[in-house]
Amino acid sequence: MKRIRITPPAGINAAVQLPSSKSICNRVLILNALAKGNNDIQNLSDCDDTQVMTDALRNMPDIIDIKAAGTAMRFLTAYLAVTEGTHIITGTARMQQRPIKVLVDALNALGASIRYTTREGYPPLNITGQTLTKNAISLPGDISSQYISALLMIGPELKGGLQLTLTGDIISRPYINLTLELMKEFGAQAEWISDNQLAVSPKPYVPRSYFIESDWSAASYWYEITALSGQASVRLPGLFRNSFQGDAKVAELFTRLGVSTAFHEDSVVLKKQGTPLPRLEYNFVDQPDLAQTFVVTCAMMDIPFCFSGLQSLKIKETDRMYALITEMRKLGFVLTEESGAVLSWNGQRCNPEPSPAVDTYEDHRMAMAFAPAAIRLKELRINNPEVVSKSYPHYWEDLGKAGFFITEE
Repeated sequence: MKRIRITPPAGINAAVQLPSSKSICNRVLILNALAKGNNDIQNLSDCDDTQVMTDALRNMPDIIDIKAAGTAMRFLTAYLAVTEGTHIITGTARMQQRPIKVLVDALNALGASIRYTTREGYPPLNITGQTLTKNAISLPGDISSQYISALLMIGPELKGGLQLTLTGDIISRPYINLTLELMKEFGAQAEWISDNQLAVSPKPYVPRSYFIESDWSAASYWYEITALSGQASVRLPGLFRNSFQGDAKVAELFTRLGVSTAFHEDSVVLKKQGTPLPRLEYNFVDQPDLAQTFVVTCAMMDIPFCFSGLQSLKIKETDRMYALITEMRKLGFVLTEESGAVLSWNGQRCNPEPSPAVDTYEDHRMAMAFAPAAIRLKELRINNPEVVSKSYPHYWEDLGKAGFFITEE
């Protein structure tokens, strides 16, 4: 598919089986491999990012191509550093532009053997696994939490465990906490010992079976659909009130936009309820993957916003700040970026394109966050919609089941 046209239904009444959490899947796969477990990991996602991780760990080829999977690149880099053998890990052209120097420097400082094959600071990497003899490292707290999680997960493999100090502001703390909780479920001893220090003992992992819950990040698009619809009721199985996923915050945030969440034993039900706030301000430092959803939702609801804590958006699948500003202008909204970390809209409009087609920049979240805008625009075109396979392969199919009319052009 090169382009699709989306036409919305009059109302939404749907039950949607979301994909399982990509964040949990990819962590559990690494933990299971480090535990040398042959136990069943149930409800694994069939998304691209999890598939490349599964294939790499199962086959361990000399050259591992993780395509566009940033999580797989970071987690596997650390895993390969403590796993016997020599491997080259590479990815797409965009992946080879995404920096990884902070993680490589940290691993090499702990005793790893990693070198760049092409350009300093970027994949591809040549990694020879060996025992890491040092156990203390300090990193800036405002780097990607995936670097921190990658180091934490191999902590039990280090001779003396791992002492990790984070300096300055710490972003995406919920993702670090998710990693710690999953490590504990596989038998590790890992915890915060102060506001900015983490300790992992050399206690080995214990193999176990594991069931992966549904993805709160994927749920955000159904919250958006509910918020933008005149009438909507959406049931999402497999989501839980006490989830470790940081993006579970979406339930509370959307109450500010007039969407209620009813928690049941095995599902949540979303409904339009209440009056949206006239303006929304929020620091997304702990939930950066929700930013695109809220930018589009607020603009479509004519709600001015100021969103901060977005510094990590520039090194995602694309520069999401630039992509949001560019594509929202096509729809008639003038967004402002400040200091590479703040994105706001004060109500300023421009002339929209007559038949806008949203570019997706090889970024799954661009496609999924913009698609619900069709509800307010009456129709919308999305270029290269297949990018959703990275995290939610059945997204377009699920929209169709919910009553959206989707045609290829």
